Amino acid sequence: MSPETAIMLAHFLQLVWWIVIVRVILSWVVRDPGNPIVRFVSTLTDPWMRPLSRHLTFGGLDFSPVVVLLLIGAIRRGLLA
Repeated sequence: MSPETAIMLAHFLQLVWWIVIVRVILSWVVRDPGNPIVRFVSTLTDPWMRPLSRHLTFGGLDFSPVVVLLLIGAIRRGLLA
């Protein structure tokens, strides 16, 4: 993979990382799943978080965002190494 492609993928993953952070903050602040912003952010993050969420929810706490953020960080480090 060319360095330019790796950098572009790393930037894309950084954007995804921030979108996941926004989703976590919105889950604490906005309780209306019909809110357009919440729906938009959920649409962007559900494909990555929903499969993990089925296995990483304990006592009402969903740990899938933590795992997704750790995976994104590991992939970015691998791309930029």
